[in-house]
Amino acid sequence: QDLYVYISEHEHFTDFNVSSALFWQKRDLVYGDWTSGENADGCYEHYGEVDISQSVQQNGSIYVHVYFTKSGFHPDPRQKNLYRRLATVHTSRMINKYKRRRFQKTKNLLTGETEADPEMIKRAEDYGPVEVISHWHPNLTINMVDDHTPWVKGSVPPPLDQYVKFDAISGDYYPILYFNDYWNLQKDYFPINETLQRLPFRLSFCPLSLWRWQLYAAQSTKSPWNFLGEDLYEQSDEEQDSVKVALLETNPYLLALTIVVSIVHSIFEFLAFKNDIQFWNSRQSLEGLSVRSVFFGVFQSLVVLLYILDNETNFVVQVSVFIGLLIDLWKITKVMDVRLDRENKVAGVFPRVTFKDKSTYIESSTKVYDDMAFRYLSWILFPLLGCYAVYSLLYLEHKGWYSWVLSMLYGFLLTFGFITMTPQLFINYKLKSVAHLPWRMLTYKALNTFIDDLFAFVIKMPMMYRIGCLRD
Repeated sequence: QDLYVYISEHEHFTDFNVSSALFWQKRDLVYGDWTSGENADGCYEHYGEVDISQSVQQNGSIYVHVYFTKSGFHPDPRQKNLYRRLATVHTSRMINKYKRRRFQKTKNLLTGETEADPEMIKRAEDYGPVEVISHWHPNLTINMVDDHTPWVKGSVPPPLDQYVKFDAISGDYYPILYFNDYWNLQKDYFPINETLQRLPFRLSFCPLSLWRWQLYAAQSTKSPWNFLGEDLYEQSDEEQDSVKVALLETNPYLLALTIVVSIVHSIFEFLAFKNDIQFWNSRQSLEGLSVRSVFFGVFQSLVVLLYILDNETNFVVQVSVFIGLLIDLWKITKVMDVRLDRENKVAGVFPRVTFKDKSTYIESSTKVYDDMAFRYLSWILFPLLGCYAVYSLLYLEHKGWYSWVLSMLYGFLLTFGFITMTPQLFINYKLKSVAHLPWRMLTYKALNTFIDDLFAFVIKMPMMYRIGCLRD
């Protein structure tokens, strides 16, 4: 069989006579051949540069058209003596990819200056904060599936059915061609603009087994029910990238360990969560427990939730943080007597919420030690908060004052969050006992800190978050 690859700006290709459109021609390929080629694996490769027009430079589309014919035939239907419909298989796809580029307009709140590229600022003013731009990846693989399954029209399972093409008259199906860009990472795409005259393009042809094709097809298929919106699809692309990078760059033994550890981590997380609720639900006495730390935990969860809502984050993360905040709020009802005062209403309409320390907390020496710990803590905490706020204001850029407050508080809690553990340590030291602590929950959390440390080294994450994992 012969391979013809054409590059065109048209979705429906007819320019067989235009010699510049032919990108690659390979003759006498054998179906199901796994031993030929440079590396004796049945693969062939061709590199070239594609000349692009002004239309493509300005967000126009560009297509690749692949034709396989039986040896001696030609894909052009106008060449009557060399063309046969049943001897020709054709498939095509758009090879540029439209991606959204977002411009976060930040500045130094005191000076009004920004380090952003002036050209990016101008584009943001002209096209808005979200701009759709055509991108290019220099690699693409054409796979021919080595398969002899007797498929019948209507019986091919999804998502494979969209790739199997049947002849309308004979009922036979054509050889299956699959464009494989699964290993093309999002970070390797670059924008197409007026500065580019030619695009590098490396095209590979390889045979592919049926089971591997099924894996690729399942991974690459997106839901036809596009209720998630483009934003979440782009996020899922980025998340898939991190998985691909882990598969490509991580030692296989370390990868296997990471998978096992992830499952164990999820189990421990659930058990810690369950035991935490059980502990606070069944607790009768508050002796030895820091009530103020519970309130500080609510404040911490609220800051994290507002911060991730202000900075676009995955919906699943937002939900998990919100549930964590609800649990922290529920703990307040377990450590204090909360009631609605309907006599002294707020603004004469809403019942006033009153908080009162439980008797088991007041009667024990725990309250004295808790107050003492937070008084000593404030001598360290507030000066550090003031210094961090000034540093953030002077040297970092923000979208506005609200974003500054949130990012400053979030950065502060991430950096100095370990200080919030000290009131409970102080109470333990003064009472010379740890019998009052939720031991099961703490054991699961302690085991999880070691797992988090492993993730901090294996998985790509911001440095601040990495420090946050190690500090525990």
